[in-house]
Amino acid sequence: MGKRRIKKVAIIGSGIMGSGIACHFANIGVEVLLLDIIPKQLNEKEKAKGLSLNDKIVRNRLVNEALSNAIKSNPSPIYHSKFTDRITTGNLEDDIARVAEVDWIMEVVVERLDIKKEVFEKLERYRTPGTLITTNTSGIPIKFMSDGRSDDFQKHFCGTHFFNPPRYLKLFEIIPGPKTDQDVLNFLHDYGQQFLGKTPVIAKDTPAFIGNRIGIFSIMSLFHIVRDMGLTIEEVDKLTGPVIGRPKSATFRTVDVVGLDTLVHVSNGILENCPEDECLQLFELPDFIATMVEKKWLGSKTGQGFYKKHLSNDGKKEILSLDLNTLEYRSAKKAKFATLELTKSVENLIDRFNILIQGKDKAGVFYRKSFAALFAYVSHRIPEISDDIYKIDDAMKAGFGWEHGPFQIWDAIGLEKGIELIKEEGLQVASWVNHLISADRPSFYTIRNGATFVYDISKKNHIKVPGQEGFIVLDNIRKSNAVFENSDVVVEDLGDGILNCEFRSKMNTIGGDVLAGLNKAIDLAEQNFEGLVIGNQGANFSVGANIGMIFMMAVEQEYEELNASIKYFQDTMMRMRYSSIPTVAAPHGLSLGGACELSMHADKVVAAAETYIGLVEFGVGVIPGGGGSKEMALRASDTFKKGDVELNVLQEYFLTIGMAKVATSAYEAFDLGLLQKGKDSVVVNKDRQIALAKAHAKLMAENGYTKPIKRHDVKVLGKQALGMFLVGTDAMEDSNYISEHDRKIANKLAYVMAGGDLSEPTLVTEQYLLDLEREAFLSLCTERKTLERIQHMLKTGKPLRN
Repeated sequence: MGKRRIKKVAIIGSGIMGSGIACHFANIGVEVLLLDIIPKQLNEKEKAKGLSLNDKIVRNRLVNEALSNAIKSNPSPIYHSKFTDRITTGNLEDDIARVAEVDWIMEVVVERLDIKKEVFEKLERYRTPGTLITTNTSGIPIKFMSDGRSDDFQKHFCGTHFFNPPRYLKLFEIIPGPKTDQDVLNFLHDYGQQFLGKTPVIAKDTPAFIGNRIGIFSIMSLFHIVRDMGLTIEEVDKLTGPVIGRPKSATFRTVDVVGLDTLVHVSNGILENCPEDECLQLFELPDFIATMVEKKWLGSKTGQGFYKKHLSNDGKKEILSLDLNTLEYRSAKKAKFATLELTKSVENLIDRFNILIQGKDKAGVFYRKSFAALFAYVSHRIPEISDDIYKIDDAMKAGFGWEHGPFQIWDAIGLEKGIELIKEEGLQVASWVNHLISADRPSFYTIRNGATFVYDISKKNHIKVPGQEGFIVLDNIRKSNAVFENSDVVVEDLGDGILNCEFRSKMNTIGGDVLAGLNKAIDLAEQNFEGLVIGNQGANFSVGANIGMIFMMAVEQEYEELNASIKYFQDTMMRMRYSSIPTVAAPHGLSLGGACELSMHADKVVAAAETYIGLVEFGVGVIPGGGGSKEMALRASDTFKKGDVELNVLQEYFLTIGMAKVATSAYEAFDLGLLQKGKDSVVVNKDRQIALAKAHAKLMAENGYTKPIKRHDVKVLGKQALGMFLVGTDAMEDSNYISEHDRKIANKLAYVMAGGDLSEPTLVTEQYLLDLEREAFLSLCTERKTLERIQHMLKTGKPLRN
């Protein structure tokens, strides 16, 4: 058999999951055929138009409406609106024969075995032998679904379980059937990682597989703890959110989003199909859950669940919370715990767990109970649901957004301390854990030579976690490979002559120490290395410049120091561009303001697909001052072509800054001019990003990288452009679209991007534009309204509009 390639897929079922999966395949450039059933009757609009059930528009109504609703949803399932052109819709009667053309058929219909089997019977009539065929079931045993199908079908059939929303959640569970070919499993594992950008986990065919088995246990266990301890839903969401590395939606908000009916469905499936589970009673629904289901308080889909949006008599929107004792909605109560206060200064999340379990208040009791239950439960799931510890951790991190998996948290607390907590709660640990205790250094994980090793139960020894070859994990090499560090930066040797500059400041903000570290990294790379990557593996690349520092200097009217700081930022960005070694930026997540400017000045950007990048300085009352305003004028100049209306081109770049536009994916950033086609690239799997950035830096160096010549040919349009911009901002203020202060900021930006009030179009240097930019930035920092905006941003984290 030749190398398998996926050029076209068929998705059967266009519900929330089916449409979401279709969009994600379209995201990565695959052609998609999305099919669903035909309607059984006309709707009112169709009747009014005189249509019949035989009309194509009617027969494809369900699939088209589902896909349309998915594309309109927020957050978007698609990287770029144009990518929807890769999806063709149809129905299971007229178009089912077209599955013969595809490389992979995926069934995503309702979770009923009889319906799934009926669909597979139809598909087998048209499926080309050798074609992959999988199911996205979240819990129905795979062995039941392939029963009765041909040998070729069964060899190429397995479960491929995506988590919702498919674009954002990384877990990709692969569940073999009784006859699934090993080559098929290997292919899907590699494809999921490299192309779909997922964390693939091969699971056993057990109820709810890995992610939902542990995830639903964790939630159901909390429901019982909540009832026993008398905690409010606000208290639990405070305790189970970002403070322990979980999503902001924590527990109860997550259930509202997912749907209580979905949770109950999976929980009942475990209750009915796992008689040997030692915690089976925890999957029985507490009274308050049963009542909520009966009342159809299922969460967002029914308008109320544990939380409910409410419009008060004075027209104000309020989020009400459910009182679990009275089952009545009330105003939200603020949750506060002394134990949580102790963790505020602990930046490294993994170091918080030891503090949390020692708490003397209700929070401490909660953490001891919940972690004890979780640790005991996961220990007993090996080898039932997986033979490998790391697969359980991977599943919880990728499927539920946990920053650390259960065994990683247990390691952080200490293996013996975890067993102590389990015993205090009257629970038992699995016997294999006791074998590990007798080891020289008892822990589930250990790091050796930059690689992660994990305890293997069958071998009773630590083995290297497979599949690390294509990844660079900075946590694993930071100490051993550091060549320089200060309070906010670590510069690591990635090998092969390439350095990495990793930001370690709060939220990776760019301040004096980050700039000093970046300059030092360039010095080191120019002296003894071949290239430099600027990348980290935090939650976000960087939220931008340290505006607190700018605020303090402006308030103290230390304008000379502020001018020097801005110039230092600009000079550092120019060093990024004009050093003698290639520089590669690796932005991901939030990459705002100064972080965007840094990326724009690198020789190349290797952006994660999930990069939210933009020049957002208008929100705090200034213009981009680290080279961003200059760079947009330069990129506009490079876009000018004979026959183009230059003013219109410049205006587009101006509006990107003036409207503080932020790309919602790396692909959108190309449209905004923040990334450049033909130069910058996108990687779907963020885990591969640093390794890929390193490979690009190495290739550029090997190809004979030469220090660029400074630009003296930036075309600015002078008074012609400035006049157009000023007329536009006056009109917008007169129409109350912008405030007086907004107009002032926009006019300053206009002056910079027009190149000042030059009498005619002129070729200027980058430094000329940087000087204009810095002067404009400084003048805005003297404005009271600007200081108010910065102060508001520092207090709330949100921009203030005057």
